[in-house]
Amino acid sequence: MDLDVFVAAHRAEWDRLDALLKRRRRLTGAEADELVALYQRTATHLSRVRTTAPDAQLIGRLTQLVARARSTVTGTRRAGWRDVTDFLTAGFPAALYRTRRWWIPTALLSIALAALIGWWIGTHPEVQSTLAAPAELREMTRPGGQYETYYSSNPAASFAAQVWTNNARAAAMCLVLGVFLGVPVLLVLFLNMANLGVGIGLMSSAGRLDVFLGLVIPHGLLELTAVFVAAGTGLRLGWTLVDPGPRTRRDALAREGRAAVGMAIGLALVLFVSGAIEGFVTPSGLPTWARIAIGVLAELAFLLYVYVLGGRAYRRGLTGDLADEERSAEQPVAA
Repeated sequence: MDLDVFVAAHRAEWDRLDALLKRRRRLTGAEADELVALYQRTATHLSRVRTTAPDAQLIGRLTQLVARARSTVTGTRRAGWRDVTDFLTAGFPAALYRTRRWWIPTALLSIALAALIGWWIGTHPEVQSTLAAPAELREMTRPGGQYETYYSSNPAASFAAQVWTNNARAAAMCLVLGVFLGVPVLLVLFLNMANLGVGIGLMSSAGRLDVFLGLVIPHGLLELTAVFVAAGTGLRLGWTLVDPGPRTRRDALAREGRAAVGMAIGLALVLFVSGAIEGFVTPSGLPTWARIAIGVLAELAFLLYVYVLGGRAYRRGLTGDLADEERSAEQPVAA
């Protein structure tokens, strides 16, 4: 292709498109149609120049024209309250439902591990002696000891904020560290379950396991569920690098990564609720049964949210990823 001849043949069209773009807010109907047609032709010209006669200066000018025209034709989408509503009622619960086969087994195995650690510590005094001195253990487990006063050690509002921050950080670590084949996620999970198991073991050996569970269950059900969801999502993200399925690893990781970002936002809200329960309900003067009932109701509400709203959205094809028109094209892997 003779570049000079090509430029001479189409310069008038490019100049006309540029003129229409400069007065895009005052276009008539016919001029708007003309702008769309010129945008399509200029995009074709750009593709032809790139493949047959690459010229940096001309490509730069046409790329700028096409980008300005695309912005004018398609408009700029701004996030609004509709997006927030769609995320909370469809996108986030769909992502939770889609990953349930990862976080539910993660939850069951983690709870079993915490129970096993608790049994081991509770039935082996020699193990307890490696954790702290006998006097320190008595101080921790006695009535009014450290395990009980922990939840009322600070004003409720500041304590809830502190708990929310710590748990949100742990959930974010599980989501982000999943790209390292899930190994750091397993470490974070183990440390959390070991901490829970130590509390179970020490309080059970002191004959006060019921008190410990009465303190942990109200907020712990929802809090641990959020951590398990984050861990399961992180593990799925890591597994994507091993088995990307019918997509390239880059596309598969991008898809799961985008969903994980949305999951992080949603889980921050879930952890805010569990932090509020831990800050205001757990240390309250309510009877133990009432505090546990609040925790159970919060957990049931979350599960209904996942299986009712999430299941409905998932069956409509939602996965927690961006809509098709908002993400770049994916390249399938050849069979």
